Amino acid sequence: MPSWKNHLNANPLPWLLDQDAPWTRYRTLLDLLDKSEDDPNVVAAREEMVEHHKIKELIEQASRWPSRALTRHNDATHIIHKLTVLADFGLTKDDPGMSTIIGNILAHQSPEGAFQSLLQVPKAYGGSGEEELSWMSCDAPIVLHALSRFGLKDHPALAEASNHLASLIRESGWPCAVAPEFGNFKGPGRKDDPCPYANLISVKALIAGAGHNNQEAMNIGVEMLLTHWERQRERKIYMFGIGTTFRRVKYPFIWYDILHVLETLSRLPSTHSDPRFKEMVQVLIKAQDENGRFRAGSIWLAWKDWGFGQKREPSPWITMLTLRILKRVYP
Repeated sequence: MPSWKNHLNANPLPWLLDQDAPWTRYRTLLDLLDKSEDDPNVVAAREEMVEHHKIKELIEQASRWPSRALTRHNDATHIIHKLTVLADFGLTKDDPGMSTIIGNILAHQSPEGAFQSLLQVPKAYGGSGEEELSWMSCDAPIVLHALSRFGLKDHPALAEASNHLASLIRESGWPCAVAPEFGNFKGPGRKDDPCPYANLISVKALIAGAGHNNQEAMNIGVEMLLTHWERQRERKIYMFGIGTTFRRVKYPFIWYDILHVLETLSRLPSTHSDPRFKEMVQVLIKAQDENGRFRAGSIWLAWKDWGFGQKREPSPWITMLTLRILKRVYP
């Protein structure tokens, strides 16, 4: 028996394969059972996913990019986070409707290299108070990550964005960085502090793009995340603490929490033997029920109509994500 299954109270794979949600079956077949993309069951699940009304709705909404302005970065209703969900499910540039989304994003790249979002920053914080296309280190990496996962990681524009992202790193990690037009704007932390959320999504973006030869920056970001866990009792950094809220399993990957951090770090084999990383994994393992299934400990109300948007019952999608983390760590 594969060692990752030894960490489960029971085998939930048959349950995952019996789900109505095709994205859960699709990723289970690919990521947990190692089926190939041309396997008949994989092909069927993927075709069903692409034709599913919920997926078509997400694609239609995301095609309005840049849409309305982002006023707070954990706004679960904003389409920037719908890009992430589409990427997580496995949608690519070749799927119906995706070329419109990708074209709209590529049309808005800053002179510095970062992909722009529509932002609205009050004058008191260095903005104009009006909606404007620009970037911050808490939104641009999300867009870069999504584009890489959509199948564009070798696109020259993404290499430029990745190199710009890496150029923002400091010895302590990624700070709260913003476009030049925002002047002296900075987030709510100390001037010399790294921002945990910016580090998380920046590492995630560089991993998805195969680093673009920015391994050193990625390593610094990884160490910042692990050090934050190690020193969790000392103080919050940029308002991000590691307590009860951080430990609640939650999806989509919108903010700074344990599932998001582990999903990101587990993609790097170099982290798997780190005792700090292993401590986090153990927290996740302990969250399973007697059937080896996992449920959301917290939800985003904007996603309440999805299987991961309720806390009453175990979530097939969250279970799949958790098992995939365990499979990476304990192959």
